[in-house]
Amino acid sequence: MNPTDRILPGVALMIAFCVIAPLIDVASKLAAQEVSVGVVTLARFVVQAALMAPIITYLRLDWRMSRRAFWLTLARAAVSIGSTYSFVAAVKVMPVADALAIAFVEPFIILLIGKLVMAEQVGPRRLAASVVGFVGALFVIQPSFAVFGPVALFPLGTAFFFALYMLLTRALSRHMHPVTMQMHTALAATLMCLPFLALGTALGENSLSLAPPQGVFWLWLFFVGLAATVSHMAMTYALKWAPSATLAPLHYLEIVTATLFGYLVFGDFPNLLTWVGIAIIIASGLYIIHREQLTARQARQVRR
Repeated sequence: MNPTDRILPGVALMIAFCVIAPLIDVASKLAAQEVSVGVVTLARFVVQAALMAPIITYLRLDWRMSRRAFWLTLARAAVSIGSTYSFVAAVKVMPVADALAIAFVEPFIILLIGKLVMAEQVGPRRLAASVVGFVGALFVIQPSFAVFGPVALFPLGTAFFFALYMLLTRALSRHMHPVTMQMHTALAATLMCLPFLALGTALGENSLSLAPPQGVFWLWLFFVGLAATVSHMAMTYALKWAPSATLAPLHYLEIVTATLFGYLVFGDFPNLLTWVGIAIIIASGLYIIHREQLTARQARQVRR
């Protein structure tokens, strides 16, 4: 396919991501009713590693990595654990759509990290949109905090860790094939999770207990890893085939599908204040995407 022909499959894969990704959260919420948050987190990476290994073999990809790629992979695995654990801890008690809406402040965090840490040029309009986006998150957090307590802040942890995950992914993509990257990250995360779970079990910390699941909960744990693997590979190839500027607005479709699955499976539906917050977050995010497109276009014109 030529670049133009690839855009439509890229868009289709991004939509597939938005449909499949919330199933990670649904399966996590179902599994977390019986097993610890730590076990759900571990299961995601164990299943992902098991699924990616034969794909790497089939594609005959090189397993080796440079020293720089090794350290980037360890960092990516660490923040992936933090992101997954925070979100599973949240959806264990919170509605999936509410937790996801709060986590969608991640683009604003990336923008702020770019300005404050990497000295990237970020205009006042995009900074203002980031502030408005955080205000939207507060609209979602406030009623959730009143009902669920401090656990409503966990999705902010997910947003922070996932922002770092995306930045590390960009850096690592220059050194490693996307499939190999997913495999090595999953394997590293698995090895990093085990000591924490062993320590949590020894200390009697329920959220990190290594007690095995029973019955159907094995299926939910497998589905967490399966949905994570399929959805993230869909996003990886979507970004490979279509411009990120084209795909970024579609990501907000995930809130819609998460709301639908949350209602169908758990009977959860956001209240009016939460919908206001979701609308503010989406509007702010779309505005930032618009401003980034304008900035990129102006930069290209200057280079010409």
